[in-house]
Amino acid sequence: MPEPSNITLAVTGASGSIYAAEILRALADDDRVAKINFVASDSALRVFAEELNLSGRNDLAEKLLGSSCPKLQQHAETDIGANIASGSYPTDAMIILPCSMGTLASIANGLAQNLIHRAADVCLKENRPLILCIRETPFNRIHIRNMQLASDAGATIFPAIPTLYNHPQSTQEMARNFIHRVLAHIGLPQPNAYQWQPD
Repeated sequence: MPEPSNITLAVTGASGSIYAAEILRALADDDRVAKINFVASDSALRVFAEELNLSGRNDLAEKLLGSSCPKLQQHAETDIGANIASGSYPTDAMIILPCSMGTLASIANGLAQNLIHRAADVCLKENRPLILCIRETPFNRIHIRNMQLASDAGATIFPAIPTLYNHPQSTQEMARNFIHRVLAHIGLPQPNAYQWQPD
C-alpha cells in the first residue's frame, strides 16, 4: 500500500473559488493524504469574498471545510521560510487551483516572489508533480508562451475546464468532476469519480 501523500494546495486570484473549495474538501476526506499545506494569495482572498462570501485570512481553510482539519497547515503567501519553500521538505505534489496568469508568469520565468512561486519552483527543481490549473480566456501570446515555458520546465498545464458529458446538474457537480480528474492525475483517484462509458 502506498505511503500517505503530502500535498501542497495553492489558490491564487483567478475566478474559480468553487474548485479550490471542492479540492480542499476531497483532500481533507482522503485517508491517503497525510498532510495538506494550504496557501491562499491576497488576491485569492478577494475572489473568495466575491464568489463564496468568505472574508478574511484567519481560519480560511476551516471556513471552506466547515470544520477544523488536523492534517491541514495554512501558510501566508509572504512566509518564505515555510516548510514547502525548501527542497528538503518531502512534498509529493503541488496543485495551484485556480492558477492566475500572473502566477503562471512568475513560475514560468523563475520569479519566486512569494511562497506560492517558491514552492512551485521547488517542485520543478526537485522533479515533483506541479499542476497548474489555469483560469483565463482568451489566451494572449504571452499566456501561451508562459504555458510552454512552464510545461518545458516540468509543470502540467491543467486548464480549469468543466466537463459536460457527465450531465452535471450544478456548478458544484461541475467543479467536483474537474477536481476528481486533477486528483486522479497525481495518483489519488476518487472512489465516486465519474468515468465515461460510451456504451
